[in-house]
Amino acid sequence: MDQNEALYSYCLRLGDNSLILGHRLSEWCGHGPFLEEDIALTNISLDLVGQSRMFLQYAAELKGGESTEDTLAYLREERDFLNALLSEQPNGDFAVTNTKNYLFSVYNYHLYSELSNSTDERLKAIAEKSIKEVTYHVRHCGKWMLRLGKGTEESHQRLQQAVDDVWMYTEDMFESDENTASLLEQGIAADLEKVRANWLKDVSEQLKEATIDIPTDTWMMKGSLQGKHSEHLGFLLAEMQTIPRTFPNSEW
Repeated sequence: MDQNEALYSYCLRLGDNSLILGHRLSEWCGHGPFLEEDIALTNISLDLVGQSRMFLQYAAELKGGESTEDTLAYLREERDFLNALLSEQPNGDFAVTNTKNYLFSVYNYHLYSELSNSTDERLKAIAEKSIKEVTYHVRHCGKWMLRLGKGTEESHQRLQQAVDDVWMYTEDMFESDENTASLLEQGIAADLEKVRANWLKDVSEQLKEATIDIPTDTWMMKGSLQGKHSEHLGFLLAEMQTIPRTFPNSEW
């Protein structure tokens, strides 16, 4: 695979992560635990979809032809998506949603920090813009980790259960392949080993303060870079892609 194709796949990975997680969060619109948090979740969702648009626009340009951000988002099949497994997991209760969002936000923060030094000017610009939004996401979700972990007995139990349930999907965020390795050698892609180390440090400190234990004997799931997903992604895409597939080439 040449550099153009490798960069295309890399942009898909980044765009798909934000698109799928953003869609999941959008499912909370109108269902938040209270009005202010309902608005916060919706705004974070909009931030993620906006980040996804930038990555998918770049990917469409790299692919050429009739590809657009919309065709990449709405007309690809499940096995063509490269989003990390954590992003597609069901929302569950608020503790599960916040845990997923927190773990992914810390990942995005360190990922974009690395990409801010990319030799690819387009990726660098996207990262520099996105990290401003992600900084807020980390702060917002981090405060909720502390509130839930150090709150009532029930909130602590629910948060611990949420961490136990989703932790198995976290390793998949740091999965790499030959394409990513080749881009890293050229200074284009982020160093995922460095991202992992910084992510684990921040997450470990936050969970310790929240009095939450990190699972130590968990089977870690992988495979998203090869298009292997949990059963949940297919149902999510069926809903997200309904209108574009039912009314192709429609103009609004």
